[in-house]
Amino acid sequence: MTSTVPPAVPHPDGRPPITMFGPDFPYAYDDFLAHPAGLGRIPATELGTEVAVIGGGLSGIVAAYELMKMGLRPVLYEADRIGGRLRTVGFDGCDPSLTAEMGAMRFPPSSTALQHYIDLVDLRTEPFPNPLSETTPSTVVDLKGESHYAETLADLPQVYRDVAAAWSACLEEGADFSDMNQAMRERDVPRIREIWARLVEKLDDQTFYGFLCDSEAFKSFRHREIFGQVGFGTGGWDTDFPNSILEILRVVYTEADDHHRGIVGGSRQLPLRLWEREPEKIVHWAYGTSLATLHDGEPRPAVTRLHRTAGDRITVTDAGGGIRTYRAAVFTAQSWMLLSKVACDDALFPIDHWTAIERTHYMESSKLFVPVDRPFWLDNAVDDRGEPTGRDVMSMTLTDRMTRGTYLLDDGPDRPAVICLSYTWCDDSLKWLPLSANERMEVMLKSLGEIYPKVDIRKHIIGNPVTVSWENEPYFMGAFKANLPGHYRYQRRLFTHFMQDRLPEDKRGIFLAGDDISWTAGWAEGAVQTALNAVWGVMHHFGGETDPANPGPGDVYDEIAPLALPED
Repeated sequence: MTSTVPPAVPHPDGRPPITMFGPDFPYAYDDFLAHPAGLGRIPATELGTEVAVIGGGLSGIVAAYELMKMGLRPVLYEADRIGGRLRTVGFDGCDPSLTAEMGAMRFPPSSTALQHYIDLVDLRTEPFPNPLSETTPSTVVDLKGESHYAETLADLPQVYRDVAAAWSACLEEGADFSDMNQAMRERDVPRIREIWARLVEKLDDQTFYGFLCDSEAFKSFRHREIFGQVGFGTGGWDTDFPNSILEILRVVYTEADDHHRGIVGGSRQLPLRLWEREPEKIVHWAYGTSLATLHDGEPRPAVTRLHRTAGDRITVTDAGGGIRTYRAAVFTAQSWMLLSKVACDDALFPIDHWTAIERTHYMESSKLFVPVDRPFWLDNAVDDRGEPTGRDVMSMTLTDRMTRGTYLLDDGPDRPAVICLSYTWCDDSLKWLPLSANERMEVMLKSLGEIYPKVDIRKHIIGNPVTVSWENEPYFMGAFKANLPGHYRYQRRLFTHFMQDRLPEDKRGIFLAGDDISWTAGWAEGAVQTALNAVWGVMHHFGGETDPANPGPGDVYDEIAPLALPED
């Protein structure tokens, strides 16, 4: 198949592209997926064995799909709808082509394992209109009541360019950015590990904001304030200021916050197409088998209880009253579900892993979208004399007002379009929580009316708004994990859980996966990578093995294992 986008953005000087290769676990998941030898095989005696896969988001669907290809029988449990935070919804009574991405909506080309599956199911991607990106017609930055119109960074006042330069200098002086950038492009594993080990030991207890304050480049509070509200890549990052700086470095090292693309037709198509897909190469099952056919079209309902039973089995009780016992299970839902929505016994995991689950820190996030009759924002603005200005009447907007980020999404000048009126995080998201969708819309229209006093957004709205607050979603309780300072050890326990030869025998058989188990939470690539770790773990649990020409993540683990910080 032909890729819809290069696997990653080439560097202008011809060097290899940046991918999500490390820095914590520099393993080439993209090469593992592309190898003709496949992901591994299990003994013939185990073919057809059932494996529980709990959670039908991207991680669960990828794990189930690859386990099915190996000849195992995944039994998928899903509490809500297939897709998880790949949630694409429509607008009641509107053109069905109008959709809103309530969860993941933009994907960096550095997500090369994710791209494997996007290509596999023949989906197309297109540039996403982030602030100041090449494909965004214009951006307005509105801070402290003052608005600036820009098509590129060079159009903004000098202070914004100073802030961008300060961020580059801060990364260079405090995080060896150029050296790590080169090492990651070249996939120089020893060098990546050397640089990262030094930084983890130095910065594990540091916040993002503290990292900025320690930099000579950010001695100015004004620069730190502007950076927090406008930021880099997708916009303001002040909601991340309390988080570990290691989380931010993972993003900038891997260019996860740049060059974004959206999935044409909606991101939920990816898990849905994998659910329906009939693999061309499959073991044990008849040609034409898919996850959908193995489940008679529907996954099993929500899991309500997980406990260990004799012989180190995992027994699963679901909301329909069904009880099944498995030799292996993969849990891909947000790990907080194990503390609240799923009744568990302590024997499922070692106590240190329970501690890591309890310490997981999730970010809140909310969005609100409205459908409009056309992309009116591309109309030519006029001045007070009625003369055209050559500017768009409305732009992608970053502001310190309640909306924070407003995105304009269209598919051509003569078609209905969509506005993401507001995309907020953490405290900004909690401000919206008690409000209905219409109440939220009214507040947002007022805020945008202050920025664009001549633009009547309301007259273009053709349907009811749709909204989400992920912290209020019962099967999520937050948007995604974001480690606080000092959480590196907890994340390491969760990520390395798939290496179960290191666990007591009575703690094996259930595998954690999902983006909150990964080092790059909030990115679909992390969901895919941890799913592949779990697939390797299940295969190994059943006595299977990879082809020597294509070693899996567990086969090379000892060579590239994440740094282990001392516990005492």
